[in-house]
Amino acid sequence: MHAIIFDEERLVWQEQPSPPPIGSDEVRLRVAWAGMNRADIMQRAGHYPPPPGASEILGLEVSGTLTEVGPAVERLRVGDQVCALLAGGGYAEEVVVPCQQVLPVPHGLGLREAAALPEVFATAWLNLFMEGALKPGERVLLHAGASGVGTAGIQLCKAFGHPCFVTVGSDDKLEACLNLGAEAGWNRHQGSFVEAVKQWGSPDLILDPVGAGYLADNQQVLNVDGRLVLIGLMGGRCAELDLGRLLMKRQRLIGSTLRARPSRAKGIILDALHAHVWPRLSNGEIRPMIDRIWPIDQVETAMDYLQSNATIGKVLLAVSGEG
Repeated sequence: MHAIIFDEERLVWQEQPSPPPIGSDEVRLRVAWAGMNRADIMQRAGHYPPPPGASEILGLEVSGTLTEVGPAVERLRVGDQVCALLAGGGYAEEVVVPCQQVLPVPHGLGLREAAALPEVFATAWLNLFMEGALKPGERVLLHAGASGVGTAGIQLCKAFGHPCFVTVGSDDKLEACLNLGAEAGWNRHQGSFVEAVKQWGSPDLILDPVGAGYLADNQQVLNVDGRLVLIGLMGGRCAELDLGRLLMKRQRLIGSTLRARPSRAKGIILDALHAHVWPRLSNGEIRPMIDRIWPIDQVETAMDYLQSNATIGKVLLAVSGEG
């Protein structure tokens, strides 16, 4: 098969060994589309190595067609069109993945749209509803609202009745988030978001991929009994935590990652998506947000664009381009 490899710091599409034979609960799929994520940028820079045993090839989500199914797999068949959440290996013509990490393409969508779903909706669902334990009517502050996870989170908040405030990097991004269902928002280039969020109302949950740079302001606006769910470190990893505020407001700080979780845990998340989100994708209430598409052999250009912070939603790579 062909896959993207590192060649003297360049990303090159060239022949590589195919994935090993599948296990009894695994499937092999022919990749049509691969989703790009900031984790890929971090891995390329040497800051986010894959979990032990995972492929060194970049790529955490794909869509494609099943070509082989293990004997213990019951709900999937050769020829099914699916999308998959990976620990690595997506920038390639083939992947092998545990069946728990595979879902059918939602009714009414194609393989291209499906590649934009697994990583961002799994991350948003996990951290809003499982780690964050949102209760009916609670309010949410989403940082990086125009990102893949942000646009998924906005739509989930709207669908399940949670008013949502976003921070973004441009007025165009803010308009896009409001059109998706965010109730209000703030362009971070206009200064601190604290007063704007306070006027809107204290959030009960903050989903934050920024980290250190936002910690103090997050604590200021987070409600009593509020949860700050940290999913990234774009703004640094070290900051001062106001323990007095944490104590008196009974705030909780939760660190959360998805990639290194075992297959069983990922399967629980994907089962929840299949039950609660897939029907809304099928009826059009929720939709995948695709910003731009590049052929897989133009991955350098695609990654430069992703790193530019200009995106609204997902960047995809066409592998076979099927569907």
